[in-house]
Amino acid sequence: MDDPITRDTTVDALERRLRDAIIDGRHPVGALLPPERELAASYGVNRTTLKHAFVRLMQAGLVETRHGVGTRVRDFWRLGTAELLPSLVLRDGAWLAEIFEVRRQVGTLIGELAARRATARDVAALRQQVAAVRAGGDADQVQLADAEFHRTLARATGNRVYLLMTNTLLGGYLPVRQALARPFQDAAAAADRLHPVAEAVAAGDEVAARRAVEAYMTGTEALMRATDGQRPGRES
Repeated sequence: MDDPITRDTTVDALERRLRDAIIDGRHPVGALLPPERELAASYGVNRTTLKHAFVRLMQAGLVETRHGVGTRVRDFWRLGTAELLPSLVLRDGAWLAEIFEVRRQVGTLIGELAARRATARDVAALRQQVAAVRAGGDADQVQLADAEFHRTLARATGNRVYLLMTNTLLGGYLPVRQALARPFQDAAAAADRLHPVAEAVAAGDEVAARRAVEAYMTGTEALMRATDGQRPGRES
């Protein structure tokens, strides 16, 4: 029973080290990685573990593997997608500023469109999610419930692309959420920040919804940036 846990932990560590080596340029864009046997030996792992790590790197858009050729580093700055965000945020907290910027801009558009298109079921789901935030037992529960509110808001637009964009932004933020928990330590206050968004959508008031989302985004970002001590960044 212990073997899968050990293997997963090793894959996590290996994927992280290879990812950092690629992003840092130690394995340049276009270069072939060393042969699997050689690379596995250099990290003290077996080739099965290395293959699992390669699958993750391929999913992140960092490498491509071709039979008979090997594994090559992709031009991820040209070909990469937002799926890279979680990896980038975990190694460099400066990426959060850019996520916050997109979060504000996209969020206000989502709020406005949700107010225009939300159904009665969407409104009920938003209000239910505000209640879930208020009922959160600790900061992490509140934070996760807050994230679900934004997924629900995006779903209310009726535009699936906005939902996928929201998932992507949350994917970049949630891995480092413990360092950004300040806005969610008071469940009632967190719910009160979301309440105007839900009610503006319920009223079908696009202007009010846009302003409410902007106020929410600005307020929570200010609290996150004021967090003392722990800062997201490179994993140890």
